[in-house]
Amino acid sequence: MTMTLDDKRTQLSVLNQGVGACRACPLGTQRTRAVPGEGPIDAEIMLIGEAPGYYEDQQGRPFVGAAGQFLETLLASIGLKRTDVFIANVIKCRPPQNRDPLPEEIGACSHWLDEQLGIINAKVVVTLGRYSLQRFLPGNPIGRVHGQGRKANGIWVVPMYHPAAALHQGSLRRTIEEDFRKIPGYLAEARREAQSEPAQPALAAATAAPQVEQIPLF
Repeated sequence: MTMTLDDKRTQLSVLNQGVGACRACPLGTQRTRAVPGEGPIDAEIMLIGEAPGYYEDQQGRPFVGAAGQFLETLLASIGLKRTDVFIANVIKCRPPQNRDPLPEEIGACSHWLDEQLGIINAKVVVTLGRYSLQRFLPGNPIGRVHGQGRKANGIWVVPMYHPAAALHQGSLRRTIEEDFRKIPGYLAEARREAQSEPAQPALAAATAAPQVEQIPLF
């Protein structure tokens, strides 16, 4: 049964409240604010980063620091604003000193991301960084697959370096910009597929065993 927009709004509101109350791992007691994610409930593109940073923890919003400013520049390069896409993270609370998320933290948060995928049901998922990549395409190194759209259990997944990588390693900026400009092509392909066959629910696709097919469009 297809959810109406009102259904989606209700479910996302309940989810956000659940994230705000979550104490499934120690990060829930250390955070300033949880960062569930934000964007239109009918977004065709979903961007998934790794974890909130300092500014995200303070404001309760994803990608609001320097990496977020670069992300907005990247979106503008393909004619989009951040309000056109749904933005989330693999984990919803900031790790201390912005360290990498631990496996148990990722595991504790995984059901929130599963639910978001099911509610938004985006046509294209863009992974930002290696932890997000491993969530969808385990075992694939980001240096080898970045910018190459892949079908994983019926979802178009486009791996990207995290925007913050360009802030620490300037040589990656052009790579990220070039990879980002490929997104409209994958979205166009996903739209064509949606018109020719029944849509596969994103939640079921995300939780099934990975079945990866690489189909480069560029």
